[in-house]
Parts: sequence; structure tokens; C-alpha cells
Amino acid sequence: MSNEERNILPINIEDEMKTSYLDYAMSVIVSRALPDVRDGLKPVHRRILYSMNELSLTPDKPHRKSARIVGDTLGKYHPHSDTSVYDAMVKLAQDFSTRYMLVDGHGNFGSIDGDGAAAMRYTEARMSKITLEMLRDIGKETIDYRLNFDETLNEPVVLPSRFPNLLVNGSSGIAVGMATSIPPHNLGEVIDGAIMMIDNPEVQVDDLLECIKGPDFPTGATIMGMESIKAAYRTGRGKVVVRAKAEIEQNSKGRSSIIITEIPYQVNKARLIEKIAELVREKNLEGISDLRDESDRTGMRIVIEIKRDANPNIVLNNLYKQTQLQDTFSIIMIAIVNNEPKLLNLKQMLRHYLDHQKEVIVRRTQFDLRKAEERAHILEGLRIALDNIDAIIKLIRGSRTAADAKEGLMNNFSLTEKQAQAILDMRLQRLTGLERDKIEEEYEALIIEINRLKEILANERLVYQIIKEELIEIKENYKDERRTEIKPSAEEIDIEDMIQEEDVVITLTRFGYIKRIPEDTYKAQKRGGRGVTGLTTREEDFIEHLFVTSTHDNILFFTNQGRVYSLKAYEIPEAKRQAKGTAIINLLQLNSGESISAVIPIKDFSPDDFLVLVTQKGIIKKTKLDQFENIRKSGIIAISLKEDDELISVKSTDGTNDLILVTSSGMSIRFNEKDVRDMGRTAMGVKAITLNEGDRIVGMGMVEEGKDLLVISKYGYGKRTSLDEYRVQSRGGKGVKTYNIKDRTGELISAKIVEDDDEVMLISLSGVIIRLKVSDISRMGRTTQGVTLMRFGKDDKVVSVATVVSDEEEELE
Repeated sequence: MSNEERNILPINIEDEMKTSYLDYAMSVIVSRALPDVRDGLKPVHRRILYSMNELSLTPDKPHRKSARIVGDTLGKYHPHSDTSVYDAMVKLAQDFSTRYMLVDGHGNFGSIDGDGAAAMRYTEARMSKITLEMLRDIGKETIDYRLNFDETLNEPVVLPSRFPNLLVNGSSGIAVGMATSIPPHNLGEVIDGAIMMIDNPEVQVDDLLECIKGPDFPTGATIMGMESIKAAYRTGRGKVVVRAKAEIEQNSKGRSSIIITEIPYQVNKARLIEKIAELVREKNLEGISDLRDESDRTGMRIVIEIKRDANPNIVLNNLYKQTQLQDTFSIIMIAIVNNEPKLLNLKQMLRHYLDHQKEVIVRRTQFDLRKAEERAHILEGLRIALDNIDAIIKLIRGSRTAADAKEGLMNNFSLTEKQAQAILDMRLQRLTGLERDKIEEEYEALIIEINRLKEILANERLVYQIIKEELIEIKENYKDERRTEIKPSAEEIDIEDMIQEEDVVITLTRFGYIKRIPEDTYKAQKRGGRGVTGLTTREEDFIEHLFVTSTHDNILFFTNQGRVYSLKAYEIPEAKRQAKGTAIINLLQLNSGESISAVIPIKDFSPDDFLVLVTQKGIIKKTKLDQFENIRKSGIIAISLKEDDELISVKSTDGTNDLILVTSSGMSIRFNEKDVRDMGRTAMGVKAITLNEGDRIVGMGMVEEGKDLLVISKYGYGKRTSLDEYRVQSRGGKGVKTYNIKDRTGELISAKIVEDDDEVMLISLSGVIIRLKVSDISRMGRTTQGVTLMRFGKDDKVVSVATVVSDEEEELE
């Protein structure tokens, strides 16, 4: 028997493989792996939601067993494994996987630690409220249907999707030869973008970015850089760097901890912690002493304790580099458009969605119009019947059968078959006068509605207006705050142009909490007043540094270890007067045991100006200011120190001033800074004053004509002394006496150069601040002990003093 007789056709195997593989590939692409651009759903998700709708599992109904939902979906529409259907449904119910959950799950639906959901026989589910918007108007012939796999039922080709689900919830999938990875977005932002396109169809991607800021992941975290987002939205492809949200906290013992509260999207928390532990165990990550997960139902909290000698900022940067605390999310915006996979940019996605909505509204309007016209047609027949009721009753009574009565009504009163049947079905109560009026009212209302629906179908602008109104309604009902923060890269935006220049008060506490406060928060008070509470601190914490500057000035932070760091004033977070502030280690990469000893504002780094630095042991150094202009984040050396010395004071000068230094034992020395030669930034310096055993420098100032030296003791005593009483000496001497120290005054803790128009702020150990006019402080001789400036509660004392220059008189309180 020949091949032809046996019905066997010879085929080239290469051609058959190509054809079969292409068929398979397109089947996977269209029927399994990629979402439809119109409703943002893959077939399995669409079938799950449709099955739940058929089961009437609305949010106001009780939850039903997941096994029932999976069984219906599997048996009617999706002939694949029950696991694949259940896994897809579980993902729609996870708040860490889906930005706006489409399934309301009841029971164990898994966790961000990678724990799987309980078996489908144990869990229950129903549709969430927002899912009703995906299915709204599905019964009004707004979408096409096709036969299911065994051609016994119809299933929807697409859902009406009354909000842009593809962008709102995103999608990911791997097909054959291609993949899609669309991030989720904020519902309110996406709807604003859609409305912008309705108002202006010619809008460009860059314009849409005014509304749609970027991805908004369900797990929050922070996207680093805006240009990568813009590039992805313009082309449909790109990558964004996502960082965990981390803060550095310091405890009362000075130990630092990194607190992680949000992690990048699709990162497994348990595996992340295991990876960190593994890196620490293998010595690839230094500086971590403990790691624990304190997360609970109120939120995520991963605690990474830092060793005492480690820099927490360096540890955090290494964590970002070596773990998924910093991850890259690839954006590939491929979706099914007219049964073909296409790479789309942001505008194209919204355009296809709006085209779908236009079709939904038109088809819904056509459906409503047909129903209205059919009802109006019946009412017209009822009106004829009511006008000829006696004749009609006589005709019906005289007919042998219902068919004869219907034919008689059609022939005698020019009625259609539907109208005649409606008259035969009419109840006798419709003959009352009240019922007649209702028929007339209903008919008139229908005529108005028919005209409105016809007007919509004839005017595309009205169609888009309806889409706009219904989108706004959904936004008002379901919008929420953005979860993912977007931080621009330093090179992308000049933040300073966006910051208003104004005077502010900067405070820094002993435990390193810094804040920025509007200067007018503090009010002047008379000498001896009780003051106002300046901040809320722990018992042992207090303010060490306080000064007034401009938001645009550079703030140089000099540390006890002789290093210098730099911030713009506006980079210091603003806080209320009684707030604790932000830990300085969140802003500066301080080394272990390093603390801030001097902070000064610098407006311009002029090469003609200098910084004069003085150490606790009486060493002084002068360096040109421009050598401090470029300070890297990790800081630079400001002065080289001996092992037992610390940097305590820094001043900005022009190189020609007399300097005066004051010690804790009440000694002082005045000399011209020309006695100190200009040195390099890393030099050690020369001797400024010869100190007695146990003595130390408490302050340094520049001598100016007409100004006074203000000294303040530990127990709130103080005085002003004319600078004329201090003769110029040679650098390195013992100096002269400037204060008469007694037990009730305590040693000196501060020395300032002041004038009558100045004001000073005194800060006590308990955090009380008093603001005094210098003119209210007595001027006395060099060897006196002064007067009381600040009263204390028990065990309180002065710990910090700052001068404030007032531009205008303030009313005394």
C-alpha cells in the first residue's frame, strides 16, 4: 500500500519544526505568559476573576473555599494544573505582591519571607472591592466572548477594566523568546495621567511624568534616580535601582544600629537576612555584631547592630553593594495588542487603554439605548391599550385562544407582536389612574434618556467625558498615598534652587542629634529668666552646639579627631522646637569614637581667608579656607593631632586678626594670628599657650574694636570685660588672669567675643534654653567673678553657649 493510500504525507522535518515551534511560541505568548494591554490580565487571572463573578463572590458576600474557586476555573475555562490556578489567585491576594489586591483572601496566603500559602482546602477568598471596577458593566455586552476549551461555555476575551490595571498592578511573565516586566504604579497618579491624555491627546511622555512620578511598589522602598524612570517610560525598556529604607539609630551607650523598615519589591526577606548572616560569617562583611528580625503584624523591622569601632554608614553602603537591600528592577513594557506582543512606552499604554474604554462606553451606551428603546416600544403599546381599553377588553373576551387575541390586537390596533404580548400580560391593576400616570412618566423619562444616549453615540467628546468622570470617581474611592519614595541623583537636580534662603537655628546634641529650626522660634528673654524648653532629649543628653546660619550656607563639622565633614544647611532635616532631631550619623560618615567638636557656617570658600584651629592642649594652626572646599562624604583631615589631644575650636579669619584664647582655670592670652604661619591642611600646628597641669582651652575668639570678652561659668555666672584690658602678648606664653573662679561659680565652660547688639543663648543640662541680650549682662573687670545669668533647678548646669546676631529688636517676654 502506498503512502498516499495510507494517507501519509511526506513533510520536511525542518519546516515542520519551525511551524510547530512558532505555533507553540505564539500560544504561550498570547494564551499564557503576557498580559492584555486593555485589562492588564493574563488569561489565568482573567478566568479566576470571571469565575468568582459567576459565583457571586462579591465583597459583601461571605468568603468561599479557594478549592471551589480553583475547581470552577479549572473545569470551565483553564484546563491546566490546579496548582498554577491557585498560585495565580494567591498572588492576587498578597499585599506584598499586588499593589491593589484583586482577591480578598481569608487564611494563610503566604508571607514576604517566602512562606507558601496554605492548601486551597484551608483558605477562603472573594473579590476585593476594586475588582468590581474590573468587572463593572460586563453584563451590558461591553466585551467580546469566545468559546472555552471544550466549546461548551463562553468566556470573556477581555474584562471591561474600568481603571488602567496594567499600569496600576503591573505584570511580569516569561514567554518564548520574550519577557515582560511592568512595575506597579499609584492608582491616583495613573488616573491623573489618563485624564491628562483625555484633555490633551497630543500630550507627550515627559508631560505624563508630571502625573505619573514612577513605579509605586507594594513593599515601598526607595527608587534612586529619576532619569532611569524617564528613559524606561520613553522607550518601554529600562532599569531602576531600588533601595531598602534604612535608618541609623544610636542607643544610650553610643552603639549604633541599622534599622530596615522596607525592602525592594520581590525580595525575599528571610533569604535576605540569611545572605547578610552568610556574608558576616564568611568575613565578607565587617562591622556587624548582631542581626535579628523584629518584624510583626504592624510592620517590618530588621535590626542590624554595629560593632563599636565600625562606621555604620560604611556598613550600610557595603550592605547595599553586596545584598538585595539594593536591587535592580528591569522594566520591559511588553503587552498583547490585537493578539500580538508589542513593546510600548507609557503614552502608548494609556492610549490603548483609553481606546478600550471608549469601546466599552460605546457598547454600554448601545446596550442601554437598545434596552431603553425596547421598553419605550412596550410602553407605547400600553398607552394605546389604555386609550382603547374597552375595545381591547371586548376583543380579548371574544377570542377563543391567546393566539387569536394576540393576532386580533395586532390587526385591529396596529401593534407589534411584542406590544400585543405585553398587553395580554398586563395585570388589571395597571388600569387604575395612578398606574396610567406612572406609565406616562416612565415613557417621558425614557424618551429623554434615549435622546441622551443617542447624543453620546453621536459625539466622541461626550464619550471621553464619561470616561473621565468615571475615572475620577474610581480615584476618589480607591486612591491612597504613594509608598515608594523617589530620590533624584545628585547630578540630576540642583536642589539648592528649590530651597528658600532664610535664617535658621542649627542645634546638635551631645549624643549627636541635629535639627534645623526657624530662627524666630526662640524669643528674647530677660536676664535670669527660666527660659523655654528647646528640645526633648534623653535624661543624659543635652545640646552641645547651637548657631544661626542661612539655609544655603555650607556647614563644616570639625570632629575631636581632627577631621572635617561638610553639609549644606538645608540638608539638615527641619524639626519642631521640642523634637529630638535626626542622628548626625545618618548625615555624616563618622568614625568610631568620633564626635563633633566645632561647627561653623561658610558662605564662600575664598582663597584669601583662613581657618584657625585650636586644640584642647593649646595647639593652634592656620590653614587657607579654600583647602576645605572639596570635602568628600567620608570627610578629610583638618589637623593632625597628638594621641592625647582633641580639636575644640575653629574660626574663620582674614589672617590679620588678634586672637584671644581662654582656659577653664580662668587664664587667657591675646596674640596676633600673624604669629601663626600658614600651614597645610594635614599639618599639626604650633603652641598657642602654655597650660598648667589639668588646664584646658574652653574658647577662642577674634579681637574686634569696641567688643567685649564674655565668659560664662558652669553654674550660670558670667560677665563682660572690655578687650582693651587684655594686652597683646607673644604666642606660647602663660597669659593673664581673666576670671576669679570660686566654688559657687565653677570653672569656665565658654568664652565669646560679643557686642551690645548681640544676644546669647545659654543651654542647660536639662535642655532649657534662655536667650539674653548682651547689653543686659554686666561689664566688669578682668579678675572679677561676674553675676548670675541663668537660674537652675537641682543638679542642673550650663553646658553650652552660643551667640546670636539680631537684625531687629525683639519684644522682651
